[in-house]
Amino acid sequence: QVQLVESGGGLVQSGGSLRLSCAGSGIIFSIYTMGWYRQAPGKQRDMVAVITRDTTNYANVVKGRFTISRDNAKNTVYLQMNSLKPEDTAVYYCNAHYPVTGGSNYWGQGTQVTVSS
Repeated sequence: QVQLVESGGGLVQSGGSLRLSCAGSGIIFSIYTMGWYRQAPGKQRDMVAVITRDTTNYANVVKGRFTISRDNAKNTVYLQMNSLKPEDTAVYYCNAHYPVTGGSNYWGQGTQVTVSS
């Protein structure tokens, strides 16, 4: 059974920082592309950051503020979020994707991030 469990969300003031963690189980973590996505109320779920075995990719709106990293020994992916803005408020979801066309795709339950102005 595949599980992705996010943690680290919460309430923070504008300009503050948070670090999200996502612990995976039931998959060979090191070979999966891991990502963070977010969904604000009434909006679609958007990619925030993705990390493969050796590359990273970020949404333009978070470049220079957010950093994605992974520790394969701990089966965990992180999202360090700095200089947070109210528009970063959303539910953040962890994603695991097997990197082939039509590969398996898994989601965590989400963690709320709220940035107050």
